[in-house]
Amino acid sequence: MDGLSVSDGKASMGEGGGGARTEEEREAKKAAKAAAKAEKDAEKAAKSAMRGVKAAVMTAPEEGDPLADKYGDLELVQSKTCGTKTFMRVEELSAAMQGQQVVVRARVHTVRGKGKSAFLVLRQRTATVQAVLLTNDTTVSKGMVKYASQITRESIVDIGGTLNVPEVAVEGCTQTEVELHVNYIKVVSRSAILPFEIADAARSDADVVAAEARGEKMATVSQDTKLDNRFLDLRTPANQAIFKVQSGVCQLFKECLWDLGFQEIHSPKLIGGASEGGADVFKLDYKGQPACLAQSPQLYKQMAICADFERVFEIGPVFRAEDSFTHRHLCEFMGLDLEMTIQEHYFECMDVIEKLFGHIFSGLETRYAKELAVIGTQYPFELPVFKPVRLTFAEGIEMLQASGYNGSEVDPLGDLNTAAERALGALVKTKYGTDFYILHRYPQSARPFYTMPCDDDPGYSNSYDVFIRGEEIISGAQRVHDADLLLTRATACGIPVDTIKSYIDAFKFGAPPHAGAGVGLERVVMLYCGLNNIRKTSLFPRDPKRLTP
Repeated sequence: MDGLSVSDGKASMGEGGGGARTEEEREAKKAAKAAAKAEKDAEKAAKSAMRGVKAAVMTAPEEGDPLADKYGDLELVQSKTCGTKTFMRVEELSAAMQGQQVVVRARVHTVRGKGKSAFLVLRQRTATVQAVLLTNDTTVSKGMVKYASQITRESIVDIGGTLNVPEVAVEGCTQTEVELHVNYIKVVSRSAILPFEIADAARSDADVVAAEARGEKMATVSQDTKLDNRFLDLRTPANQAIFKVQSGVCQLFKECLWDLGFQEIHSPKLIGGASEGGADVFKLDYKGQPACLAQSPQLYKQMAICADFERVFEIGPVFRAEDSFTHRHLCEFMGLDLEMTIQEHYFECMDVIEKLFGHIFSGLETRYAKELAVIGTQYPFELPVFKPVRLTFAEGIEMLQASGYNGSEVDPLGDLNTAAERALGALVKTKYGTDFYILHRYPQSARPFYTMPCDDDPGYSNSYDVFIRGEEIISGAQRVHDADLLLTRATACGIPVDTIKSYIDAFKFGAPPHAGAGVGLERVVMLYCGLNNIRKTSLFPRDPKRLTP
């Protein structure tokens, strides 16, 4: 080859093309380097693409393994058997069970295999426990360890073993006093490659900042990526706890109102007119008739009062077609609504609201302390202080003005914007030491058409809003129960009377004085837990830009 190169070189030089030939050689070397680099890049890309896929290579026991029946992928669960296994909850495992044989079904949170050992962290909702495999050829074979080491994170497994109390407490698991020495492991459902790691989605801002201070960079997951893959995001411990707390709020809401003589109702969400007026409704065609999704159960719970139900509540979806791109607004949320007859004054309903939230606050603090602690691990917060305070709207305006708050941002005959609400909340916290207060007697112009005007000043209304940490969670009022006044108010507010005719008719045959309120469930949980965005407390959020998943 060398002789050919020299000969070719001389021939080229003899023909006067030495410079061109040298250039060709340079280009050839460049091309060779580029080809080599491309080959390496392709190998890297292939390796990257195969990360985690290797786990799919071993789905069955090794041939000839005497422990082959103790590991391998489980056949598809199709209800062939029933009651053949007794499963334990991870959170129920304790040191008192040392030496007992247990079986758990859980997700593989992390897996680490090396040589003759494998360590898995199993996760079941917010509870985690360490599972250990050590080769001994009696209960754990090399093939078993290899199989376990290749299981992809988030796969669901059935794992059996002996519960052991280690000499040193287990770190990184909620179960610190016990670990599972595995002698049986079957994959029930194998996970594909994850779009992000659950551990990254569960990381707190404080951990990220601390890492940066050490010169390290921790992976994080953006809110949009989390919401695009909400079914994965919901697996984080904090999200598991948030929605247990949300469930708890509903339970406590029902408990208290049942004890106060309320009954639950279920009103329609398809209606022929705007339930609260305005253009912010989702319109649709209902068998050739114009219709919309209910902005609230307002009209129907009032009609229930007219039907002598006396005290009612409902938990159901509420739809608002507002283009509100804020941290606290959604186009669909869960409403906790109540309505009740009153004898003389709307304060009777405010009394119920204070009892209700006293029950919710104390119930969350006592029954859901564990979940609140889990939430605080990722989103640190202090429990809100519950000492009810009542202020009139005018008194609230006076407090803002006296504090030097920019008066141009406060309309004495309008509503408070978010900044003004927060400023007032801070003033109330400083003066009264509470995160919970009621502001009442709002200007009539800031309330819906069915709100009863004040007897002493028709410019104001018998209405109220409730706040936690300076943000509104409830809007309520005494309702107009006189058909003529209701018709006048609807007309004045520009609501087509023909679309609410059946509602107005309900007040023509004797209607009791009544009042009520509407509570936003997601907002209550957000503010109670000190979270910064309502999307964190909505299972699958619906905002002006998000309709999936």
